[in-house]
Amino acid sequence: MTRLARHYVPEQPQHVILQGIAGPAFLDEGDYLYFLACLADAARVADLAVHAWVLMPDAVQFLVTPSYESSVAMAMQAVSRRYVETFNRRHGRRGAVWRGGYRATVIEPDRYFLLASQVIDQAPVRNRLVAEPANYRWSSCAHHIGLRVDSFIKDHPLYRALGNTPFERQQAYRDLGAQPLDERDVDNLMQSTLNGWVLGSAAYCEWAARTANRRLMPLLLRDRPSAVRTPRALSHVG
Repeated sequence: MTRLARHYVPEQPQHVILQGIAGPAFLDEGDYLYFLACLADAARVADLAVHAWVLMPDAVQFLVTPSYESSVAMAMQAVSRRYVETFNRRHGRRGAVWRGGYRATVIEPDRYFLLASQVIDQAPVRNRLVAEPANYRWSSCAHHIGLRVDSFIKDHPLYRALGNTPFERQQAYRDLGAQPLDERDVDNLMQSTLNGWVLGSAAYCEWAARTANRRLMPLLLRDRPSAVRTPRALSHVG
């Protein structure tokens, strides 16, 4: 099924994926640290609220809320261009690092925001990089459970609603992470992002399309069944 053009709905979060083209996109600690610096700078310039993030050897994922239509595109283009130039120079390489452009979709926040955040923070476990999400340095998990403060993260209202105090929110997020993720929901999230389909209930999708004044998903497709898959792409991003 054809991937739709990237879209934007005001004040609605987006799940974003950037995939490596061949071989690892990060070769040492300096690469990870530099990418995060690029992300923080680009998010500030593009007025992009970053809620969750993970950097894995062959893919990165973000959960963000753009402040205007080109906010995500501006940030991702700036990060990709700046990072690739430095990565190639540091390692004596040439050519692209990422597989085409980024993939992104709008998600229904009440239904999918915390799921997307958990999928991102647990991606290193699902990809067998660590046994526990908190053990992986290059994700927002440590921020969400209170082990570290990521200064460029803007906590979403749905995260803040987990508790009245930072400790309550962090513990509630830990408790969420202890529950197994619904594989159908994970598949739907990944498929939606890779194909550019808005993810939500029928009512939400209709509202988002009216708000954006354009079709945001394939006709007659709402909360896609897990039978529709893109296994090769999914295996690389968590």
